[in-house]
Amino acid sequence: MSDNFDGAAISSDGIWSDESDFELAELTDLGVDGAPLAVPVVAIVGRPNVGKSSLVNRILGRREAVVEDIPGVTRDRVSYEASWAGRRFMVQDTGGWEPDAKGLQQSVARQAEIAMKTADAIVLVVDTTVGATATDEAVAKVLRRSKTPVLLAANKVDDERLESEAAALWSLGLGEPFTVSAAHGRGTGDLLDRILEALPETPRESTLLSGPRRVALVGKPNVGKSSLMNKLTGEDRAVVDNVAGTTVDPVDELVELGGRVWNFVDTAGLRKKVSQSSGHEFYASLRTRSAIEAAEVAVLLIDASEPITEQDQRVLTMIIEAGRALVIAFNKWDLVDEDRRLQLAKEIDRDLSRVPWARTVNISAHTGRSVAKLVPALDTSLASWDKRVSTGQLNSWLKDVIAETPPPMRGGRLPRVMFATQAATRPPTFVFFTTGFLEAGYRRFLERKLREAFNFDGSPVRVNVRVREKRDRKTK
Repeated sequence: MSDNFDGAAISSDGIWSDESDFELAELTDLGVDGAPLAVPVVAIVGRPNVGKSSLVNRILGRREAVVEDIPGVTRDRVSYEASWAGRRFMVQDTGGWEPDAKGLQQSVARQAEIAMKTADAIVLVVDTTVGATATDEAVAKVLRRSKTPVLLAANKVDDERLESEAAALWSLGLGEPFTVSAAHGRGTGDLLDRILEALPETPRESTLLSGPRRVALVGKPNVGKSSLMNKLTGEDRAVVDNVAGTTVDPVDELVELGGRVWNFVDTAGLRKKVSQSSGHEFYASLRTRSAIEAAEVAVLLIDASEPITEQDQRVLTMIIEAGRALVIAFNKWDLVDEDRRLQLAKEIDRDLSRVPWARTVNISAHTGRSVAKLVPALDTSLASWDKRVSTGQLNSWLKDVIAETPPPMRGGRLPRVMFATQAATRPPTFVFFTTGFLEAGYRRFLERKLREAFNFDGSPVRVNVRVREKRDRKTK
């Protein structure tokens, strides 16, 4: 046996006698294998700027939906998981609904209409300080014909003086108005109690299959994320416009691809550094980061027809820091000529050198070219992300690696690698127990050898070192 490797960790001083002495109980698998259960959905609808997103945030008890004093900030229908009185349900935020909308606003209104058709309960939000407008009456007319339970939330009732104003909303024909203040929380508890009464125990849309893998579509603005989402779903699921930054909130959608159901999340493009963003862009950046952290695998879309940018690099950094599996999709491949391909190859070697393990696919979201190739790339990346190497296999491999290439000396002493274990999956995380610190270069060497031996294509691999502390065995 090599002088630098002590196999099953019986050290020369007899301190480490078995795996339990390494405090492996502290190293738990961070992966979550449970499948989400289908829960009922409540849609929050209404005309623009009545406080729908503020009410969503109040229901969630945290700032998730993007809020700003500019009408039309929310454009897609976006789902968030919520709970009240021990019961889980989904809250679906929507863009402002207007019956005669044109252009981009027409697409926004269509998303709100879809939400109303698929939800298990609907909350119509009206601005009490303005009263019932023609748009409110048009929405109420549609909802009165719906078989779905409808609740009327009279928002912006910040104090008792506006209670009488809310009473005028009985005219909408949707029953008693529930007076609330989304900004201050007034009355929202009573509204939530009534929402739970209206929601069924199980959703009517019960087609959710157990455990769909969660995929985040990320990239800079106008790179084609929403176009890819629409191509995958076969419908105008996400609002698409030729103006960069159309998507603000993450947009969830179940997609059947390769014979299986996937949960795709379309996210906002990151224009600037989060610290330099302002208004709804700042919160959109935070939502995008949250979407990456909530996903299992990220598909980073890069515009193949243009040079790789600093924005692309920032998104890549977010994915790496989150430890997510990664597929890089070079979009707009139909616009790439031979000269651009040669230049792109050089950019990949230079700008993407830190993720040589990422799976890559060349696609065109506009034409649908090679979109199906995403499936094997996603499968490979997720399989690597989930992979566990047995302790026996790992230490047998480590013995050979150490014998062939021992760690470099540090401070005139040669550190010994005593034992190794895989502490976690998602991403694969390995801990090496040693008698001395391992240089960063040697840790990268171990990572590279791990990839070669156990095939971790498409997933980050984390290598940690735990240095043995000297123990005073003398008794007083």
